Amino acid sequence: MTNLKFILPFSALIVLTVLSCSSEVDPPTEPVDPGTGEELFWSDEFDGNGAINSNLWNFETGGGGWGNQEVQIYSNSTKNVFKEDGILKIKVIKESDGTFSSGRITTQDKIDFKYGRVDIRAKLPSVAGTWPAIWMLGDNFSTVGWPYCGEIDIMEQFADKSSVAATCHWNNNGSTASYGESVALSTASEFHIYSLVWEEGRIKVLLDDVQFYVITTNSSMPFDADFFFILNVAMGGTNGGTIDSGFTTDVMEIDYIRVYQ
Repeated sequence: MTNLKFILPFSALIVLTVLSCSSEVDPPTEPVDPGTGEELFWSDEFDGNGAINSNLWNFETGGGGWGNQEVQIYSNSTKNVFKEDGILKIKVIKESDGTFSSGRITTQDKIDFKYGRVDIRAKLPSVAGTWPAIWMLGDNFSTVGWPYCGEIDIMEQFADKSSVAATCHWNNNGSTASYGESVALSTASEFHIYSLVWEEGRIKVLLDDVQFYVITTNSSMPFDADFFFILNVAMGGTNGGTIDSGFTTDVMEIDYIRVYQ
């Protein structure tokens, strides 16, 4: 979840495409084949209440801006990350001392994969200043660092709460290259399905099964290797915008994550 830059690493014009998706999508009751002929490889349905599954998820904690001048402090507390009635909730809270606590969880070293389709049903926070993200980093992040590991942002929402963005970041001959597109989100207060279709040579992102992002990849880019998930809600910073002066709390809700291969 890095600072969004649209950098032109090739001699082609990057065009931002804005589409409209206005209806809430009903969730399937069980994991199903999304029509691609692929089978369910892994999922977390976030059933029940209480703490998340520590066999699947790690907490990343602390503050310091996270490279983007963010102001939240990530905790491993169940007040910030918890399951409630089968829904994962990542909750930002303005504490009594004026700081902001939040949650950031990953599947690093626990769940990773290469290629397939990802479906994530989520509802985003709505208060100004929140910066929610559903994204992925290359599994070699801890050894080669960013952007050499590659980054796939399935969903980020910035200061504009009427849209979301998908972006890929990678190293291009010693410089950071990024390609992103945005799409309108006219019913931001409802659940939507954010999907990644990832195959050799191409990455696509869909909102409610409507494609709004595609990038052609090649062997010089880091997108033919295992990646892991990251879920978080940041506050302020380079892309979160000005935090509402009356902010008390807000939440990102995730019904499920499903990976098909």
